[in-house]
Amino acid sequence: MTHHTGFEGDAFAQLRAIDRAGPIHMLNLVKLRDRALYDDGRAATGAEAYAAYSRESAPIFGREGGRIVWSGRMEFMLIGPADEHWDLCFIAEYPSAEAFVAMIKDPTYRKAMAHRQAAVETSRLIRMEPGKAGGGFG
Repeated sequence: MTHHTGFEGDAFAQLRAIDRAGPIHMLNLVKLRDRALYDDGRAATGAEAYAAYSRESAPIFGREGGRIVWSGRMEFMLIGPADEHWDLCFIAEYPSAEAFVAMIKDPTYRKAMAHRQAAVETSRLIRMEPGKAGGGFG
């Protein structure tokens, strides 16, 4: 059973195979563990471990042109599983899929991922094509 905490080869290859130039948005939905699960046994909360991931990965994220274009706090699930709760909800924008891939391949970023893996119970990462903001739903 997967807990959706990291990349799997087929999905990563499919993400890279989408042939569209221009920016991408990555919708992030993250549920944190109460206690982080580090391989070396160190003690930290999930929130503390995710904060370490954020702090260590931010320079690479910024260098590749990434920015957070939306973030919010989940209050209530109106449509969907009533027991599903997301601690972190945000959309990261990258200038291109190649910029996202460059970030993922960076050795410093890969080292920071240990904190994310320790912190996250489950997550969703959804690639989206940016649309136009406005009054319509489609």
